Amino acid sequence: MSEPQLPAVEVEGLRREFKTKGPPVVALDGVSMKVRQGEVFGVLGPNGAGKTTTIRILSTLLLPTGGWARVMGFDVAKEPEKVRKVINMASGAEKAGYDFISAKRNLWFFSQLYGIPGDVADRRIGELSERLGLTKYLDRKFYALSTGYRQRATIARAFVNDPKVVFLDEPTIGLDVMTARSIRDFLIEEARKNGRTIILASHNMAEVEAICDRVAIVDKGKILTEGSPEDLKRSLGAPALVMEVSPPQAGFEMLAKVPGVKGFTSSIEEERGLSTVQAVVDSDAAARAAEDAVRKAGLKVVASWRKQATLEEVFVALVGRGFKEREEQDVV
Repeated sequence: MSEPQLPAVEVEGLRREFKTKGPPVVALDGVSMKVRQGEVFGVLGPNGAGKTTTIRILSTLLLPTGGWARVMGFDVAKEPEKVRKVINMASGAEKAGYDFISAKRNLWFFSQLYGIPGDVADRRIGELSERLGLTKYLDRKFYALSTGYRQRATIARAFVNDPKVVFLDEPTIGLDVMTARSIRDFLIEEARKNGRTIILASHNMAEVEAICDRVAIVDKGKILTEGSPEDLKRSLGAPALVMEVSPPQAGFEMLAKVPGVKGFTSSIEEERGLSTVQAVVDSDAAARAAEDAVRKAGLKVVASWRKQATLEEVFVALVGRGFKEREEQDVV
């Protein structure tokens, strides 16, 4: 009988506080999770939810103030050097390389930080560049590359040392659709064919839904729920209600009082002169009551329909607001 496989990442009661002039800011508040080897695991939540802090702790860039975390069996606080040998990371928001040397020299430089033999480094850089569509641009100075190709180089850099676990923080932020898709395809292939574990922190619900085996939805430093994208959406039961409402307005607080409405999110379409409201409802009766509440408030429901729930609707059901509304609420 074979021994059970070691989790790629194991986290228990993880806490991180940041000191301020006032009360300490709690970025992580008792996070616990396990990620299997070869799994694409998404950490999904609005800005400020704790995603980046989690990645920084797991990649040994930040110490926890409570709890513990292990990567491939190594404690991130007590054995950081052992952790660093089996991981790599990349962020869509970081300055990805040195501007006045070529993309290839950038990748070579980072490969040498890991002590990779020259012939092995050359082979890996060539293979990664071919798969990411970067080969024709390797000799260009880094500053001369478009945002999309700089990000392809950043992704290649994150795999150049043949890591067991790769941490990615918003890897496709600001990229065009085709570049983002090619990066996602690459990540899926790395997990499926090479057994690599990929932990993806994002607030891009479509991206997480497309490539992740399991997802943890986080807010204010806590994991609200965890599971496969399909299981999480299925947990809501009835499809979400979408309404187009005139005249446009920002607030739909009347929906919070409707029985069976678990939460809602809204946006204004200036060109069409409408508000689009998405409400998480637990039944057809709740959907009808939601429409009635909007009409009783003196608004016109121009159109309404039901649709398959998304991961944002799961978040809405848990906290009563969408990602955008949560971020705006925190700012205020």
